[in-house]
Amino acid sequence: MRVHSFTDDALGDLDAVGLAEHLRAGKVSAREAVDAAIARIEKVAGDLNPIAYKAWDRARAEAGTVPAGGPDETGRFLAGVPTLVKDNVDVAGMPTMAGTDAWDPRPARRNGDFADQYLATGLVALGKSQLSEYGFSASAEHPRLGAVRNPWNTEHTAGASSSGAAALVAAGAVPIAHANDGGGSIRIPAAVNGLVGLKPTRGRLAQDKLFRDMPIRIVSDGVVTRTVRDTAAFYREAERVHRNLELPPVGDLTRPIKRRLRVALNTSGVGRGADPETAALTEKTAALLEDLGHTVTEAEVPVGPGFADDFLLYWAMLAQVMLTTGRARHGRSWDRTRHDNLTLGLARHARRNLHRLPGAITRLKRAANQAELWHERYDVALTPTLATATPRVGHLDPTLEHDVIIDRLLDWVAFTPWQNITGAPAISLPLATTAGGLPQGMMFGAAPGHEALLIELAYELEEAVPFARIQD
Repeated sequence: MRVHSFTDDALGDLDAVGLAEHLRAGKVSAREAVDAAIARIEKVAGDLNPIAYKAWDRARAEAGTVPAGGPDETGRFLAGVPTLVKDNVDVAGMPTMAGTDAWDPRPARRNGDFADQYLATGLVALGKSQLSEYGFSASAEHPRLGAVRNPWNTEHTAGASSSGAAALVAAGAVPIAHANDGGGSIRIPAAVNGLVGLKPTRGRLAQDKLFRDMPIRIVSDGVVTRTVRDTAAFYREAERVHRNLELPPVGDLTRPIKRRLRVALNTSGVGRGADPETAALTEKTAALLEDLGHTVTEAEVPVGPGFADDFLLYWAMLAQVMLTTGRARHGRSWDRTRHDNLTLGLARHARRNLHRLPGAITRLKRAANQAELWHERYDVALTPTLATATPRVGHLDPTLEHDVIIDRLLDWVAFTPWQNITGAPAISLPLATTAGGLPQGMMFGAAPGHEALLIELAYELEEAVPFARIQD
């Protein structure tokens, strides 16, 4: 069953840029936009299960402070545009549950660093979006909180970990939502929900302390959107709030790339490759690039044979940290037994292989240098975002045996982790559709600091192959 909330209200079929322009022109008020978004969320929430926390009254009050017919007093372009924040970053006054119910909710005392930057763009947070437990799975299917379902077909997963965000944007409830990515969690849900999902360069945006303190900073925050111009506008506005001076600016990007690129095509993945249908769709995208004048060459990604095992061990170490520090961070209500089999199994894997962790971290850190050398030969890497079509809900059920879940995850998520380790940017674009009628994202990666190149290429591809719309 396909589910969406597009209707003739204050939001219409506007993207975030279109809505911001309507707000500035006085065609719609921020309160009307927020009320419409709340109504749309309530329309689809029962089918999609995308919400972790509702803050309706707070959002309405905030929208009431945005002047009609123009930007707010700071001149913020996105002032009054409704959004959701993923429930693994702190927003003052809202609980942060990280996709689990293993402790009692309590409101955060202050915004995390990312929320400060995100909300300073003028976006109005309606609440928190759901994710898989701690973001460890590529499908949000919590045994008690339920599964987040795909609006294109509710029998299938909405991906993860930014599942609720992507489901709501794809279904038309909001035009833009926060997502973050530690192993593909912006790009994966973007790919399966027919959205644009850019994982930025490490350090591009402000980041909460939990993510900054990792031995390898694999997590990057960003957004999921329905159009390239919305992603471009967000990074422009975020950069006006805070800019990392060690990286080249993204700037104000509004048109396709002019120069022709050297593109490396890869469908063999990291450890496991794409299935025949996905490989064929990727090769079709490569042919489109060649038709547009780009040079496409088949090439292997420069990772060693143990990359997938090293990444899995690092991922498992993060689960072990979540469990060993849970009581100290969340208080007496924290209950280890309420975690799913994936989290518990990952932590067990880390404990059993702790002696291998220093070597794994050393090898993973080398990947950044290898990637920089590789990108001297290729401007862009083209891969499928995911190795197979979107699975049905239940395929990655976290109550299954841990080894079964891991094997199925590795079969599906074979392409995205490389950029998390290298810190480089990558974008998933909704350029393909499976034989079953579901979106299949295509991913483009570039060298660190080259988000502008990816966004301009995305503009060109969006113009050449207009993205499918769920309401059509």
